[in-house]
Amino acid sequence: QVQLVESGGGLVQAGGSLRLSCAASGLTFSDYAMGWFRQAPGKEREFVAGIDWSGGRTYYGDSVKGRFTISRDHTQNTVYLQMNSLKPEDTATYYCAAKETHTSVVSRTAFQSASWGQGTQVTVSP
Repeated sequence: QVQLVESGGGLVQAGGSLRLSCAASGLTFSDYAMGWFRQAPGKEREFVAGIDWSGGRTYYGDSVKGRFTISRDHTQNTVYLQMNSLKPEDTATYYCAAKETHTSVVSRTAFQSASWGQGTQVTVSP
């Protein structure tokens, strides 16, 4: 059974940085695309970033392009989200997603029927 455990969330001032981690278990990590989504209160879940099974292809939501970077470490079965230049509108619960696929097009639609973590809260103060 796939298990995803996010960590690294917290409270940060606008302009600051955070790095989220998602430790994956119960899967063959190299068979999975990994992604990050976020959901703010009263809003739909939003695609943040995706990375393909090899780590060679990445996709980003328009609102985070140029500020966030997704990466993965196959030795640690972990995916990361480096978040820089944070804004108050980045405040949300951030969720890790895993989908067994070798597609390189790891945009939002690649993560239909994905496995999900429990989320980690990120709060950006003005």
